[in-house]
Amino acid sequence: MKIIETLKNVWKITELKDRIILTLGLLLVYRFGAQVVLPGIDASKLGGLAEGTEGGILGLLVAFTGGAFANASVFALGIMPYISASIVVQLMGIAIPYLQKLQKEGESGRRKINQITRWLTIAICLVQAPGYLASLTTLGVPPDAFLLGQGGVFYFSSVVILVTGCIFAMWLGEKITDKGIGNGISLLIMVGIIATLPQSFIQNALSRLSGTGGGGLMMILIELVIWFVIILASIMLVMAVRKVAVQYARRTAGGGFEKNVFGSRQFLPLKLNASGVMPIIFAQAIMFVPSLIGGTDMLKDTGVGAWLQTQFSDMFGLTYNIVFGLLIIVFTYFYTAITVPTNKMADDLKRSGGFIPGIRPGTETAEYLDKIMSQITLPGSIFLAIIAVFPAIIVKIVDVQAGWALFFGGTSLLIMVGVAIDTMQQINAYLLNKHYDGLMKSGKNRKAIA
Repeated sequence: MKIIETLKNVWKITELKDRIILTLGLLLVYRFGAQVVLPGIDASKLGGLAEGTEGGILGLLVAFTGGAFANASVFALGIMPYISASIVVQLMGIAIPYLQKLQKEGESGRRKINQITRWLTIAICLVQAPGYLASLTTLGVPPDAFLLGQGGVFYFSSVVILVTGCIFAMWLGEKITDKGIGNGISLLIMVGIIATLPQSFIQNALSRLSGTGGGGLMMILIELVIWFVIILASIMLVMAVRKVAVQYARRTAGGGFEKNVFGSRQFLPLKLNASGVMPIIFAQAIMFVPSLIGGTDMLKDTGVGAWLQTQFSDMFGLTYNIVFGLLIIVFTYFYTAITVPTNKMADDLKRSGGFIPGIRPGTETAEYLDKIMSQITLPGSIFLAIIAVFPAIIVKIVDVQAGWALFFGGTSLLIMVGVAIDTMQQINAYLLNKHYDGLMKSGKNRKAIA
C-alpha cells in the first residue's frame, strides 16, 4: 500500500525519524504525568470528581488536560495557563510600546517575549492552583480523600507541585517545538483531547447498545458519519484561502546563473479563517461571566440572577449558544484585525517590486487587502460559529452524551484538525526535501534534479 511505503520513506530519513521518536517520547511523559495524583489525595476516592466534571464547561477543561483535571493530577492545570499568558501578552502587544518594540527586534525580541510569557504563566498558576484545590470538595471529592487533611501543608505543597507541573509541561512543549516535530504546545493540547476521545465514544456507544440511549448500532453509525462530515468541514475551514493575484514587474532568479524574470505572477493567500480557534477561546472565557454575575450576593436571590445562572451554565442551551455564536463572530473580526497586518503586507509587496494588478502600491494596496479581509471574514466567522455551536445542535438532534458531543465541533475538533494538518505539513517538508512524495501523495521516490 502507498501509505505503508510512505511511512517507510519517513523512517529512512534519520533526522525526521529521531524527531518523531523524541516527540512521541515526550508526549508519553506528559500522558504519564496526567495519571499521577497529587500527594496527600486518595486516588481511589476520586470517582465523585470525575462525575462532577462531566459535560458542561468543566468537561472542556477535562478534555484540554487529557483527564488530568478530573484525576487531581500533578498536571491538573495542564498547559492552559501558558495559553492564557500567551494570549494576554499578544493582546498587550497592541497597546504597550515596549512589547511592540520587542516584536520588531527579531529573534532576540522573541526570546524576551517568551521570557515575559513564562513569568506571567507562573503568576496565573499561582492564582489558579489554590482555586482548583479549594474547589475539589465542591466538585465531589469527599473530605476523607485528603489523607493529610486540607491544612496549610497540603495547600502549600500542592500549589508548588501544580505550578511545577504546568512549567514542566510548558518545557516539554518547547522541547518538542525545538527538537521534535510540530508545535509542541499545540500537540500537548491535542494529545490531551484525543486521550478522552475513546472513553467518550465507548460510553456513548454502550449507552446506545444497552438501550438506555436508544437507537442501537444504526444510530452509532449515523453519529460516525456526521462526525466525519464535520471533520471534513473543519478541514475546509482551516485550509480555505482567498488567492489575490500579485504581479512582479522584475525579479531576479538564480539557478547556477542570474537572470531577470519579467511579468512573474504569483498569489498572496489570505486565509478564510485567519484567527484560528482564538475567537472561540475568547468567547468561552466571556461566557463564564454571566453565571458568575448571577451568583453574586446582589443578584443570587433575584429572578435575574437565577435566570443568568440557569441559561449560562448550560453550554448546550439555546440562549448560551446564541450569545456564544455572536461573540465568536465579533471576536473573529477583532482578532483578524490585530493579527493580519495589511499595511505591512502592502509595504513588503512594494519593497519587493510586487503589486496587485489595477491597484496602486502602498496605501491603496493596504486598503484593498483590508477590504478583501473584511469580505471573507464574515463567511469565515459564521462558518466558525456554526462549527463551535454544533455540539449543542448534535445533542438536540441525535441526543448524544455530553462528553462525546464535545468532539462534534468547537475548540476540541478545530485544535485536533489544525494541529494534525500543521504536523503533516512539517513531515511533508522533510519528505519533499529528501525527494520523496509527501504524506498526502504516493510514497514513490522522487527523482533528484541533477
